Amino acid sequence: MKPFDFDIPKFYGVNNTKLTIGVFCSSSEFIEETYKIQTALLGKLLANNQYDLIHGGGKVGLMGILAQSVQKHGGKVTGILPESLNLQGIASETDDEIIITKDMSDRKNEIRKRSHGFIVLPGGYGTLEEFFETITLIQLNYTHKPLVLLNINGYYDILIDFINTAIQKKFILEEHRNLFHTCTSCEEAIDYLNKQLKI
Repeated sequence: MKPFDFDIPKFYGVNNTKLTIGVFCSSSEFIEETYKIQTALLGKLLANNQYDLIHGGGKVGLMGILAQSVQKHGGKVTGILPESLNLQGIASETDDEIIITKDMSDRKNEIRKRSHGFIVLPGGYGTLEEFFETITLIQLNYTHKPLVLLNINGYYDILIDFINTAIQKKFILEEHRNLFHTCTSCEEAIDYLNKQLKI
């Protein structure tokens, strides 16, 4: 079954050859330095592997670090944010393209439509919502784009344990264990996407 609203060519046209990766991540300014360093590395690797970035359009937290790193290394950055967050001090002023949506739901839909694959960095409630909603869409065959959970510094260990418990207790089917790929380094994440997207 081919999803009707996740078809990249109708948004970019058949002549677009550069792939885009949607990244879900934290907007917090108060997190440990190790997460910031790894996020900057991910931005560098995305650009060096000829990926453009689509993100939530913020300039704060990991969102801002990632966008700046992608641009620094020659990649294009598209920010997508809802009207309610289009505020000074929050919205990016340096992204190559900014798209304003009606609300959070439309924002997520636009990110998914415009991305060929996804990476989930450490984050809070919003990032977790985006992660689980994307998994659900994959499970229900609305999309088949690769999804990577980047478990930097063991941040998602407890979440992974929870998912394993849900599988053990039959709340999640065993065959749905592999709806997303888990890795612990930026290099692994890029290598996985390269293989899945046949680069």
